[in-house]
Parts: sequence; structure tokens; C-alpha cells
Amino acid sequence: MFVLGIDPGLSRCGYGVVEQVGNKPEAVAIGVIRTPPKAATANRLAAVHREFQELIEEHRPDVVAIERVFFQVNARTAMSVAQVSGLAMAVGAAAGAEVVEYTPNQVKEAVAGWGNATKEQMQRMVQSLLSLPDLPTPPDAADAAAVALCHLAHASTRRLEKVFEV
Repeated sequence: MFVLGIDPGLSRCGYGVVEQVGNKPEAVAIGVIRTPPKAATANRLAAVHREFQELIEEHRPDVVAIERVFFQVNARTAMSVAQVSGLAMAVGAAAGAEVVEYTPNQVKEAVAGWGNATKEQMQRMVQSLLSLPDLPTPPDAADAAAVALCHLAHASTRRLEKVFEV
């Protein structure tokens, strides 16, 4: 199973492609999509859209897992994060991938075992779980890989839920 994890953001959007090989997750691609802060929002969204399409065409994920916009103090930031989340959902669904969302606490609990884990703790857990030689940076990239790992941790439960749906 290939999972594309997304940590949405307009200036820095993290992505992590993780493959489940047997019982071991392996990192396929981890990085960040960056857009220039002074560019028009529509142009920035178009650039993120193109990058999402390229990631999906290259890796053909079975699932696109997105960190859900849960709470933002800054309304402008919340709007841009929500716009990028919507792009990820639309591009993933159009490509035939399952699209799922996880809250930041779900991601932290699944990966670090604690819903209040720090960015550094999450980076270290992602490094450990994926057997990476170096700490994944920037944190947005590590967060996206963590979203993919969260989905893999929940995948067996999700399959059971579908079996017992009425």
C-alpha cells in the first residue's frame, strides 16, 4: 500500500510518500512544496495543484491522507490551509485514491504515542519508524510522513469497520 501524507500549507506544504512492505513502512519520498509568499494566492494554489498532480502521477498512492485543519488562531492562515487541503482532496479523489483526514492529535498519538508530542519528538519518531539516516526536515515534511504513518497504523481498523458496515 502506498500512502501520500499531506501536511497542508500554502507557503510550505509537506508531503510524505510511505509504502507498507510487509509489516515495515518505508519512505519513498519526503519533501516540501514551497510557494512564494508575495505571489497571488490563485497562482500559489495553481502551483500546489500541479505539484500534487505530479506526486500522484509519479507515485500512484492508494490513499491520500491529509492532516485536518483543526484550529488556527490566524483566520488567513486557516483559510489558506483549508484551500490546500481541498486541493489535495480533489486531486486525490480524481485520481481514484481513497482520501482520509486525521486530526493533529490522531497523528501524534499514532506516531509518538502522545497527543502533545513536540515537532522535534515527531521528527525523531518519523526518523525511527522509517529507519531514516537523518532527521527529516523541515518539520512540515516530517509531519506529512507522520500523517502517512498514522494512516498505516489505522488501516487495519478501517478495513474492519468496512467489513462490519451495514
